[in-house]
Parts: sequence; structure tokens; C-alpha cells
Amino acid sequence: MEFKENNSFSLDWDDRFTEDVIRLMDAIEATPPPPPPSSSSKKRKSAVHHQDNLKTGRQLPHSILSPPPSFPSSFAPCQSNTRLRYPPLRFGGHILYSFTEDEVENAAMEILKIVEIKKKEMGQVALGFDIEWKPSFQKGILPGKAAVMQICCDSQYCYVMHIFHSGIPQSLQVLLEDSEIIKVGVAIDGDAVKVFSDYKVSVNALEDLSDLANQKFDSDCRHWSLAALTEEFICKELPKPKKIRLGNWELYPLSNAQLQYAATDAFASWQIYQVLKSLPDAVKDPADKQSETISSQ
Repeated sequence: MEFKENNSFSLDWDDRFTEDVIRLMDAIEATPPPPPPSSSSKKRKSAVHHQDNLKTGRQLPHSILSPPPSFPSSFAPCQSNTRLRYPPLRFGGHILYSFTEDEVENAAMEILKIVEIKKKEMGQVALGFDIEWKPSFQKGILPGKAAVMQICCDSQYCYVMHIFHSGIPQSLQVLLEDSEIIKVGVAIDGDAVKVFSDYKVSVNALEDLSDLANQKFDSDCRHWSLAALTEEFICKELPKPKKIRLGNWELYPLSNAQLQYAATDAFASWQIYQVLKSLPDAVKDPADKQSETISSQ
């Protein structure tokens, strides 16, 4: 099914995007997330529309049999140019949008099949992961529940699931709680907390890309954003238009711009993870090791 641009954002909603509101939302997002929840076993019923260039007949993507992307063993961070900006990152593969309970169930089952095939080929599998929700602009009114969950398997297929309408079906719960399927993202612990709070489903096997980047560069204190990691390791600019990022993610159907935004975020996480995992861990300075030993005594 082909999706046309959705212009359903109301004028009232757009009027709420004042500079003060945007600064407040940026400050909230910069707050360190709480620790992830423990595993939960509450099951839910489940729930794909296809976008643009996707056939209605379901087949497992040919890309799952492709070898993993290769990266140079010696990696040099992107060279910033003060006069030119990096080109924007845009996911150019197929975006699979699911909305109903059955559709999301089928999408999750498809991802599980892809994961099993990739495990046989590569051993360990990582999925780019992110969620979106409707923010609140009124004091005392809490933000909406997690409305959209996006999962990127590779450079060709990303799944955007409108869980606000479908809930979290059984197969998606199995996928999220599987401790052998790595989910990667920035501040992903906070996303896991929100999913658990809203749906009582745990998201296990989390890998925070900010922590992983610090591990590779022997830095314990830098809080990387997804946009900063994208510029540093992919040499692309990650578009973050606030009227999409802070938009109404509960509205059906999602606009093409929302679908592209969601898929690109999950794809960026997946691609950055591939680059970071190809790099060796930083070797600590002997003086640092000695100071750590002394401080622990």
C-alpha cells in the first residue's frame, strides 16, 4: 500500500512549538535515563502496511543472506569541514509500516526469522532500535505512551510499528525480551524503561552506543548524541527537525516524513554499531590503571 504525505498536524499543535517549549524538551532529553527494568512475562496480543517500493507478497529479504558490512581495521574519525556541512543521512531502503495487531505480529515474526538466518551466518545479531511518543506541552500533563517502535535489521529493511494502536503482540514481546538479540541505540536504557512503564514488557540485551564509543576511545564521561555519533563515524548529518521529532506520533497514519525520520534513526544506530564493533577497544594508559587500582583500595 502506497502512503501519501499526511498533513493532519493541526494548527493548534504547531502553535505549541515555541522556542521556550523546544528548549525545555531539549533539556528533558538531556537528562540521564534511569536504570533498565527487570524482565517481565506479561504477554499481550499482537499486531504491515508497505511503503512505496515494497511488494504486498511477503518474502524474507535477500539482504539477510548478504555478508555483514566490512569496515577498515584502522579507523580515522571524520574530518570536519568548517565551511561545508556533511550530507544528510537518509535511510534509502524499504520501510515496512505496520499498524494493526495482526500486522505488527507478522512484522515481528518476520524479524525473528531474519534474526535466526543471520545468526547462522554471523553468530551475533544486533538490531537498531528506537521509539517515539507524543510529548506534552502543558504543566502537569504527562507525555503520551510509547507510540512508535522502529527496528532496523540492515541497510535495506527497517520496520516501523505503530504500537500505540496495535499494542505489543506476543511475537514482538518475544523479540524484545530475547537476551541473545542485541538492541542498539543511544540512551536505549531510557527507551526500555518507557516501554516497560507503558506496556509492562522488558527490552533486554541493550547496547548503548554512547558507552560503546567511550569504550573505544577511553573516555568515561562524554555523553554522545545519536547525531554526534553519526557525524563522527558515518560522516553524515542526522536530520532532527523538531516539528517531526516533537510531533504527534499517535496519529494514524504516520506521514512519509515521520516514517523516514523513524527509519533513519534506527538505521543510524545499526550502522554506527557496525562501525564501532569493528574498532579495537582503547588501551588504557598504565598510569590510569595504577590510579584506578589505588582508588579502589
